[in-house]
Amino acid sequence: MACVIFCAGAFDSLARPLQKDDYIIAADGGFRHAQALNVTPNEVLGDFDSLGFSPPGASVFPVEKDDTDAMLAVRRGLSLGYREFILYGSLDGPRLDHTVANFQTLQFLADRGAVGYLVGGSAIATVVKAGAIAFPPGRSGNLSVFCLGADARGVTERGLYYTLEDGVLTSGYPLGVSNHFTGEAAQITVRDGSLLVLWDRAAGFPLPRL
Repeated sequence: MACVIFCAGAFDSLARPLQKDDYIIAADGGFRHAQALNVTPNEVLGDFDSLGFSPPGASVFPVEKDDTDAMLAVRRGLSLGYREFILYGSLDGPRLDHTVANFQTLQFLADRGAVGYLVGGSAIATVVKAGAIAFPPGRSGNLSVFCLGADARGVTERGLYYTLEDGVLTSGYPLGVSNHFTGEAAQITVRDGSLLVLWDRAAGFPLPRL
């Protein structure tokens, strides 16, 4: 059971089928993605500067606000008790600043004990805070790990081509870029701090973390 959010960036296809208990939110231009799938969102919200009109029944917010439309949707999902979030149209938009904002939205979720995934056409991203992420055997493709915020300590990467034991990653040096799966079970853990983890979408989602 996840909160599935359609954002306004480029959308290719679903990375996994929608479940009957998923809560679906269309954020601004993400409403068009829901329409293309013939999916009726549980909620539609945003300032609608991207969509250009307000759908009937939508929750309309001012353009001048602190939250992005994606953040509005995340806050709504958290208020309803959801702990897993999948954000489509969140990686491949025309504005790099919104992509970076979505990375910070992943951290916002991790800070609250929730798990978020940004799903793009070719990649998936998540944040791991003082915890672990694991993939079953048989995965292939690239995977990169970056420090997000203060130094990430106690970083261990196993089952990948480049391994690391109890290492330190900093925000000033991209040591974790361009690793890849080997077909073995893989796990990444961090004792202190947060990691931004990105991998090829073809590898699918990791094992459940909740």
